[in-house]
Amino acid sequence: MYYRVKKIITLIILHTFLLSIALSCIFPLLWMVNASFKHETEFRSDYGLKLAQNPTIENYKSAIIEGKLGFYFLNSVWYTFITVLLIVVISSLAAYGFSRLEFPGKNIIFFMFLAAMMIPLPAGFVPVYILLNKLHLVNRIGYVFAMTNMGLSLSIYLLKTFFDQLPRDMEDAARIDGCNRLQIWWNVALPLIAPALAVVIIFNALTVWNEFVLASLMFTEDKLMPLQVGLMEVYNRNIIAHTRIMASLTIAALPIILLYLKMQKQFIKGLTAGAVVG
Repeated sequence: MYYRVKKIITLIILHTFLLSIALSCIFPLLWMVNASFKHETEFRSDYGLKLAQNPTIENYKSAIIEGKLGFYFLNSVWYTFITVLLIVVISSLAAYGFSRLEFPGKNIIFFMFLAAMMIPLPAGFVPVYILLNKLHLVNRIGYVFAMTNMGLSLSIYLLKTFFDQLPRDMEDAARIDGCNRLQIWWNVALPLIAPALAVVIIFNALTVWNEFVLASLMFTEDKLMPLQVGLMEVYNRNIIAHTRIMASLTIAALPIILLYLKMQKQFIKGLTAGAVVG
């Protein structure tokens, strides 16, 4: 009886702790969304702590049209989609090669990718900018190349770990049926590591979507700026318009939230599988 009571008390304490952590993470998001639907005068009266009495979407219209947030939003969608697509294709091909092929210098090259993970991303921004400037690629293409390069090391390491765990029997069967290496990679290997791909997609989409420092270095033209740089412009123009800023931040957060909700099952499978690999 004592052990049963002890177990129940432990579970109550653990669940209370986890719920408090969850609420501390969710509350700022709910507060931001609630404030985005308020009039500025209403927000100043309670600072967003009460539900909006007369919800309005004028803040969203103003942010998208007057603040040009819609234009910045489309830029970020384009940058994120192209970059994540390149990272998934290149890293999955490289990881499959490291896992299944034998070639001279294989381990050295792979350890170089691992070493690159130890370098903080901001530390590489200046040399990357100088290199792209000398190549005359300080533009959209250069930005996509730079962000793709910065997402490869972790993605290759993660995907190789999953490829190493795959049984070779299905690949051997596909080879007997006449499939070449690329066909095996596309039709057999990739579907089996879908959870790992979900982790790679979400992590890299979040990185590219939230990138500010490199984007502020790369782009000087207003029409090329991604969303995070555009948010700073909106903030500078509307520093006292709190509700409009909250609407802008809600627009910026929504795509990543929707992406996670869409892929959460695969994402959780990828994280939990990765926790027990090796």
